[in-house]
Amino acid sequence: MSKDYYKILGVEKGANEDEIKKSFRRLAHEHHPDKGGDQQKFKDINEAYQILGDKDKRAKYDKFGSAAFEQGGFGGGGFGQGFGGFGGFDGANVDFEDLGDIFGSIFGQQGGRRGGQKRGSDIETEVVLDFLESVKGVTRKIKLYTNQACSVCQGSGGEPGSKVEDCKTCNGKGQVTRATRTFFGTIQTATTCPECQGAGKRHTQSCKHCSGTGVEKKTEELEVALPGGIDDGEAVKLTGKGEYPGVGGKAGDLFVRVRVKSHPEFTRDNQDILSNVTAPYSTMVLGGEISVQTIDGTGKLTIPEGTQPGTVFKLRGKGFPYLRGSGSGDHLMTVQPEVKKKLSKDERKALEELKKLGL
Repeated sequence: MSKDYYKILGVEKGANEDEIKKSFRRLAHEHHPDKGGDQQKFKDINEAYQILGDKDKRAKYDKFGSAAFEQGGFGGGGFGQGFGGFGGFDGANVDFEDLGDIFGSIFGQQGGRRGGQKRGSDIETEVVLDFLESVKGVTRKIKLYTNQACSVCQGSGGEPGSKVEDCKTCNGKGQVTRATRTFFGTIQTATTCPECQGAGKRHTQSCKHCSGTGVEKKTEELEVALPGGIDDGEAVKLTGKGEYPGVGGKAGDLFVRVRVKSHPEFTRDNQDILSNVTAPYSTMVLGGEISVQTIDGTGKLTIPEGTQPGTVFKLRGKGFPYLRGSGSGDHLMTVQPEVKKKLSKDERKALEELKKLGL
């Protein structure tokens, strides 16, 4: 379920950075477990600030919602040992830094490591579907010209066959540590080594093909399965198919956004399909069958005797499939009497006789 980070922090969607930080600090003080606050709510507040307090993450959240961070995660450790040892909240003689970074070392990052693996940018592309393709689902081929892992060194940045040695900056640990003074007390954090990007190793010779960057720009063709039931404006995420950031990094994600063409007869209402059909006046009075268009082609609709104008007939399961869960919506057909603009002599005569009978 999508999380409303603005609601969690108690700010409007248009709130500026200062308003977000001010609200976060107030709520963090109010709900800190050492002060009798709710542990889960305290964690949710931090999670919301980690996203809304970062310009790039906030932009992604505004565009895709919390689903964009489902695989990033704020779950896991940090709380297992309680909340002791963080000091008081008086803030005297404390140099504050970005509270999102401070909390980042507490929540959900194993081993106290902050920052983690360098991540490439997410990218987005659009595909256009016909209405019926959005009902049934379709597979499309797309071409992308992006930064990808070097095909020679596989993204390592080292010349194949060259010697690998321990990184001198981190002594092969892949991390460098620092101590930070916060209003919780002094917290020691570990960050990814900027020299080896966390690998702990360095090649003695850089890859000639990519000049040691681990990246090359090239075209890739992908097949994307777009499920039946996808709506106009929705996107499918392909994990790891975004930009590759270079040595020691992890590719971002690709979002394939869908645009659906309109249909001459059908419209969409959530998972249902709506359409209007006409039947001869005689059929609506006496009953019978008429030809109608469905997602499976031309079919027959039985009109009972005495059907009134505006009656809605339901074709169960002939709507859009549910993306999450099973089953499909329905096709709802509204029937109206067919009114001819031009009549033959026999038709006019017959209608005049009916008119005399009060019909």
